[in-house]
Amino acid sequence: MKVIPGLEGVAVTQTELSLVDGEKGQLIYRGYWAKKLAVSETFEAVVYLLWYGHLPGKAEERSFRELLASQRELSIPVLERLERLPREMDLMSVLRTMVSSLGIAEETPPTPAQAVSVLAKIPTLIAYRYHLLCGSPIPKIRRDLSHTAHYLYLLQGKEASLAQIRALEAYLILAVEHGMNASTFASRVVASTGSDLLSCLTAAIGALKGPLHGGAPSEVEGMLEAVESVEKAESWIRRRLEAGERLMGFGHRMYKTRDPRVEALRKVSEELSGEEPWFHLAVEVEEIALRLLEEYKPGRRLYTNVEFYAAAVLRAVGLSKELYTPTFTLSRTAGWCAHILEQVAHNRIIRPQSVYTGAMPRDEDVS
Repeated sequence: MKVIPGLEGVAVTQTELSLVDGEKGQLIYRGYWAKKLAVSETFEAVVYLLWYGHLPGKAEERSFRELLASQRELSIPVLERLERLPREMDLMSVLRTMVSSLGIAEETPPTPAQAVSVLAKIPTLIAYRYHLLCGSPIPKIRRDLSHTAHYLYLLQGKEASLAQIRALEAYLILAVEHGMNASTFASRVVASTGSDLLSCLTAAIGALKGPLHGGAPSEVEGMLEAVESVEKAESWIRRRLEAGERLMGFGHRMYKTRDPRVEALRKVSEELSGEEPWFHLAVEVEEIALRLLEEYKPGRRLYTNVEFYAAAVLRAVGLSKELYTPTFTLSRTAGWCAHILEQVAHNRIIRPQSVYTGAMPRDEDVS
């Protein structure tokens, strides 16, 4: 058997959910350009599209939004478990632990009703834990706000501006689904065994927690803070590249041209940030970095990826760095659920093989 490290280029299933074309720089959700959905639809509408196969009409979208809003509350036992977790646990570890213990009925196979319940509670888990650590008051759950608006309200204790809501919504839509990435594959492997939804999602969160998968936006912000100013950018980037280190926010395993999500995120972050110096630093650093990447790594086709402007959006809407990957999780949970539901609808257990490279017994008895 031929070994394919990382399963790169290996197709493990057929899917109707999304197309990621790295050569053409295309991302499609069920027949729609993702970048267009990000500026024309709500997060709820895109989740509905992924789960049910078509964009909802106004009545369907309103009903789905109300259903999600009705399940935001955490039960007393769940709240007590959340409060007992050690303060030193990072937010992704908290999410991994709490999702596995939400107490949602664990009948199999997973159902859309279970998916609604989990998706509705993820923002509440993140915000409640954040306030517990900060010692700030926890806002009262509301049902009159959209999924995105309610998340910002829970974190900030007040309603966000329309510009903030639309910017974060664009990010959530563009982050919701991205083919057979590591966390999605993990969720489908567990689903293929006949396990329950919470087990599938716990596996996915564990994969996303890895810094090679879900931590890039916070790393981008750290890089820009280290650069400090446009005047220092070129020398800083040159030192980094000459040391053989990566530039966070540039290059992508899939895309060999500009990440199709960048255009939409750059637009909304520019509109939101206005004259904010940090945003202008990001724009200048992007231009310098692309020029130097071509100089130091000619022909490698390293372009700006979604994480670069995700950092701009997440910072502009007022999120602290420790919330970046959990917010990614909030969005991607909907995509994981779509894949889990698709897996169980056409299931075959995922059971690849390995090539043995260890020692053989020294005796000749093969029995």
